[in-house]
Amino acid sequence: MPQPSQPLNPTVQAVDTLTPCPCGHIDGYARCCEPLHLGAAATTAEQLMRSRYSAYVLKREDYLLATWHSSTRPAHLKLAAQQPAPSWLGLTVKHHESNGDHAVVEFIARLRYGGGKAQRMHEVSRFVREDGRWYYLDGMFPDA
Repeated sequence: MPQPSQPLNPTVQAVDTLTPCPCGHIDGYARCCEPLHLGAAATTAEQLMRSRYSAYVLKREDYLLATWHSSTRPAHLKLAAQQPAPSWLGLTVKHHESNGDHAVVEFIARLRYGGGKAQRMHEVSRFVREDGRWYYLDGMFPDA
């Protein structure tokens, strides 16, 4: 009876080059935001912000609520009910500043609703770290 084939080098990991990360990172989703979506802790507020952008793209309301600080977290976001649903077009991080357990991330997210004109959302977000995990606190819109 033939033996099942064994991998030549079981310690080599495949790099996911076929599924780009929605946040724009070159590592691809499997190595960038997916581990955070599956429960890993973000090491920086910027990494958390990028993973939250990806969660909006993927409609991961569970992740967005879990990474939102309890003092400002809404009961729900109703992402699945958005009509028209936004098409997320890209993310640019403008600035990241961390001071101990507090951080600020400024970014621009580009999106389009239905067949409409592309828009940009410019936000300066505040983050706080508690028990080794970063949480989104709130944000302001400097262009508004």
